[in-house]
Amino acid sequence: MVKDLLLQGLKWHRRFTDRDDAAIPPSRGFRPAVTAPVRFPRFFVTTPAPCPYLPGRSERKVFTELKGPHSDQLNEALGRIGFRRSQTVAYRPSCSNCNACVSVRVVAQEFQPSSTQRKNLRRNSDLVTTECRPWATEEQFELLQRYLGVRHPGGGMASMDEIDYADMVEHTPVSSYVIEYREPSDGQEPGRLVGACLTDRQGDGLSMIYSFYDPEHEARAGLGNYIILDHICRAAEQGLPYVYLGYWVEGSDRMRYKIRYRPIERLTADGWQQFTADQQSDLISGSSGSNVRNPADPAGPAKDGTQDQYSVSE
Repeated sequence: MVKDLLLQGLKWHRRFTDRDDAAIPPSRGFRPAVTAPVRFPRFFVTTPAPCPYLPGRSERKVFTELKGPHSDQLNEALGRIGFRRSQTVAYRPSCSNCNACVSVRVVAQEFQPSSTQRKNLRRNSDLVTTECRPWATEEQFELLQRYLGVRHPGGGMASMDEIDYADMVEHTPVSSYVIEYREPSDGQEPGRLVGACLTDRQGDGLSMIYSFYDPEHEARAGLGNYIILDHICRAAEQGLPYVYLGYWVEGSDRMRYKIRYRPIERLTADGWQQFTADQQSDLISGSSGSNVRNPADPAGPAKDGTQDQYSVSE
């Protein structure tokens, strides 16, 4: 089954790469045709572990290593069939008797912000955004610690140290960068760092790997949502069709915020399908009683698992 899915992902990958380069303006961000063969990867399965989304359930993942000269192409092909990247590993859920984790992506060119989202964009429009190379900094790590301490106390990432964070950011075999969000400068020094996101650039969009922000900034409510909105705007400006948000789990408070971006597509057994307006409205209404800012999560495993979980014995 995984082989069939990968072949389908490679087919979708070629749809965005095997085209007349002369007819595509460089600003559209599409990569030139890939002519080098992509070696079929070896896949592995993790041992069951507690589910980070649904209490009382266990999770299992199928994963492969991203290495070699064609890591970008492989990562993009896998991304289109529901895989996510964690450092040098691409994984997707493969749980027994459960398919609650659904890959979702926002259609950037057709995005229709709600009134709340428009207010968020205006409120934070003065933030200075910078695309930085994937290099960890002390300032980023300190912000991550504050974020985890408030939003995910006791969670699987709360014990991360500086080396763990550097590994998360710098161990990337694909095209990625860190987008920093800062307060306006005073003219002498860069403004205060209030948000950051590790992002992969793919041929058909931006994949948000991990974002974090100042969770107690009284003047800037909704920073996490703003980072997503900024990625949608960036993708649209660059001619990229999608922003990949990872997994959405119906019934999980942690994942409810993702359904608020219109229009959004989900990966099904028949490929990517867009929620109808009524379907999405019903889902948004069902989550309207939840805190939009997302309450702190109870202690639990990291959503991407630990790197020990993905160890491979040769």
